Amino acid sequence: MSLIKGNLRSGSLRSGSLRSAPRSEMAVRIDWKETHEAHVFKADLPGLKKEEVKVEVEEGKVLKISGERKVEKEDESDKWHRVERSSGKFLRRFRLPENVKVEEVKAAMENGVLTVTVPKQEVKKPDVKAIQISD
Repeated sequence: MSLIKGNLRSGSLRSGSLRSAPRSEMAVRIDWKETHEAHVFKADLPGLKKEEVKVEVEEGKVLKISGERKVEKEDESDKWHRVERSSGKFLRRFRLPENVKVEEVKAAMENGVLTVTVPKQEVKKPDVKAIQISD
């Protein structure tokens, strides 16, 4: 069994040649489904408050979900055995299709799950007028 030396929180793990760089970005998994009425995005954000998350629509058709999980305060006397939870900033962007109502986007946070609902609008089919060909 090898001993791991270093500060787990700063990312400076050492076990022989094993090194882990500090993480400044948090990986956020997001599901995107389309229903008859809307596009629905669900993001798992355990431990985050709604004030720590931003939902924006930029350039008219790009949904942007961002935020940050702060690093837990450390006490010099703490002895860490394992650090698996990620911290840092996150940013995800999704290009929305043409059939959405960006002015009616809604977001809700419940039990660490962010749900963003982007209502759909009916895409009006262009009027097609048949032209009669003369002899």
